[in-house]
Amino acid sequence: MVGKQTGEERLRQSAVSFPCGKLILRGLCYLPDGDGVFPAVVLCHPHPLYGGSMDNNVILAVSSALVEKSTIAFMFNFRGVGGSQGSYGNGIAEQEDVTAAVSWLVSQPAVDSNRLGLLGYSFGAAVALPVACADERVKAVALVSLPPGPSQLSQLKGCTKPKLIICGTNDFVVPLDQAKLLDREAAEPKQFELISGADHFWLGYEAVLGEKVVAFFEEKLQILSTKS
Repeated sequence: MVGKQTGEERLRQSAVSFPCGKLILRGLCYLPDGDGVFPAVVLCHPHPLYGGSMDNNVILAVSSALVEKSTIAFMFNFRGVGGSQGSYGNGIAEQEDVTAAVSWLVSQPAVDSNRLGLLGYSFGAAVALPVACADERVKAVALVSLPPGPSQLSQLKGCTKPKLIICGTNDFVVPLDQAKLLDREAAEPKQFELISGADHFWLGYEAVLGEKVVAFFEEKLQILSTKS
């Protein structure tokens, strides 16, 4: 593992290459200190055609917050992003990328495959949602700034996995009325959080977002913190 300073904590970071059909995708896996098995979360980044990658501020902040709570965080680049092979797949082919990332993660000896979560941000949330609903390995899903639309509403109505829907009150992609509609239409179990003042990019609100996401996964994945 490579030691990396991030804030006040040291993350054990491992560069990862994993297969998705005929493609090879690239990612980073952050492991907490200590031995044994840990709960784990796959993180899906925002839109590739608008500069989205696993280096995004939201993905990095949530990864750091998860590791601090003794949870493995696995971020990766969708096809055609960074060192990942392939090209943009209109949000459809990217669902295969998410499934491949889940498959790689559950194969790792440090991962408790019974405590696996999935997080998506913006485009990543729209891609993660159908995978989370269909893949029995995913026990809970966090949807950050999920873009509204008929497909997302339909999926939320039929998904009985534990769900966190979290948006900012100043989000120009997910207006407040649309965020509330997502919450109303979503099947139980669900949790809805509105962060006052945050917009779609979450700049300056990364810490509070990380806290909300970690609290959700702590409860739903029964994460045990090693911190006193």
